[in-house]
Amino acid sequence: MTRAVRESLIRQTIAGAVRGARDGEVLSWKGIPFAASPTGERRFRRPQPPEPWHELRDATAFGAMAPQHVLKSMEVDPSVPLGEDCLTLNVWAPAGSAPGAAGAAGRPVMVWIHGGGYFAGSTAQRFYDATTLAAEGDVVVVTVNYRLGILGFVDFSSLNPGTDSAFRHGFDANVGLRDQIAGLAWVQRNIAAFGGDPGNVTLFGESAGGASVIALMASPLTTGLFHRAIAQSAPVTSVYGRERAATVAHRFLDIVGIDPGDAHRLRELDPFDLVDAGAELVHEVSGAVPGTLAMAPVIDDEVVPEYPLTAFREGHVPRIPLIIGTNHDESSFFKLMRSPLLPITSEKVEQMFAEIAADNPGSPGFDEAGARITGAYPSYPRRRTPAEVSRDAGFRMPSIWLAEAHSRHAPTWMYRFDHATPLLRVTGIGATHAAELAYVFGSFAPRGRDIVFGLGGRAEALRVAGRMRGRWIAFARGEAPDTDAVPWPPYDTEERPTLIIDREERVDNDPDGEIREAWGPEILAFR
Repeated sequence: MTRAVRESLIRQTIAGAVRGARDGEVLSWKGIPFAASPTGERRFRRPQPPEPWHELRDATAFGAMAPQHVLKSMEVDPSVPLGEDCLTLNVWAPAGSAPGAAGAAGRPVMVWIHGGGYFAGSTAQRFYDATTLAAEGDVVVVTVNYRLGILGFVDFSSLNPGTDSAFRHGFDANVGLRDQIAGLAWVQRNIAAFGGDPGNVTLFGESAGGASVIALMASPLTTGLFHRAIAQSAPVTSVYGRERAATVAHRFLDIVGIDPGDAHRLRELDPFDLVDAGAELVHEVSGAVPGTLAMAPVIDDEVVPEYPLTAFREGHVPRIPLIIGTNHDESSFFKLMRSPLLPITSEKVEQMFAEIAADNPGSPGFDEAGARITGAYPSYPRRRTPAEVSRDAGFRMPSIWLAEAHSRHAPTWMYRFDHATPLLRVTGIGATHAAELAYVFGSFAPRGRDIVFGLGGRAEALRVAGRMRGRWIAFARGEAPDTDAVPWPPYDTEERPTLIIDREERVDNDPDGEIREAWGPEILAFR
């Protein structure tokens, strides 16, 4: 095969041909539709196959971001549009990634699900530029957009007029997760054209994206779509039941002034009016029940038929390798952004535990759970301890519980990301939520433009990032995420080995074990 053919920027998908761009030793294709526009009658419904195009499609710019309030911290090029027609994905591949012949093995594939609390985020964020990851790892990277907020993660299916009429008349549940599944299905059908191996796919994500990874592992609709998984800072237990989902849906109708019998009128509203009303819903729900989300996956009959943690405990998920972990200072981000999503004061933490007890009347241990747990934090309620309790409730403990469950059935590795630049340490922000993203993707801002290096530390961060990326890439290749310098044993419930990612790596057995024991397994019920 000639070099001209190997380096072609034109690739054929099942819906039509796309032309990408070259950046040094990496080729990229952006804004490729993997589903039809979810507008009009398709709003609130499962994604449909992309509509074919017959002329060569330019794939050099990101597709639209899902409707949302764009935060400055997201670092998105202002030229990227916002719009409901947002179901696109992006592909990065090392130069020389020729279209694969039938049956030929391609490069390992890594599929990324972005975070953002299920109501914000985009693959166009600077952190998710996969140029470095694709080049260093010799892997094909795919990043997937999906519907957010009211359009993707509020379940209106309880408003359908009949049990068999969801698609004909009304609403499907979990359409945001269904979008992610459609993206994975696209990878299976198309990634060979970009030099990737559809039989070697690692699904990875952070925050809401990490929790989506876990939900998709527990979904019967994803069998064979991916073969390994990485869940970073995943709020694993933020999945809610049908009754609660119906309550949230009805409350949203109250906010927008629509009678339940006229729920079809939701399709007539401007998507950005839905975003504005959704912001009110977020603050109301999180204020009333601290630590809960208004918009999140829900239990349904098809996508998530049982709580993911239950599915993992019962061994109902594919027995595939998993990396899971959290950041040392997750909650400082939410405090800095004044986000309602995590309770960060002692009053809100105590309200959270009161709600746990109220949701479990008569269950032994729940009335005393709050005092027992907060008593394990020596300085509580002073200093930062309320935020630390919230961090552990939302991220660390659920991740440990899931690692316990999955390690009984499949290889599982646990980590904690502790590294922080001098500026982040001095300001008390530390290794906050999402801090590891630039390390995983190698997407630090150019020298002189990244505020986190205002007091230096860039060279050290690059070394830490290189080691972390090396482990993620080895895992995506089907190897253990191990090194000779610092072996990383698989997790087990006896030793509980946990990789601490800092300026120097180390493995600690059962870090903060006293706190883990104080939480206890019975507290799972509140999620």
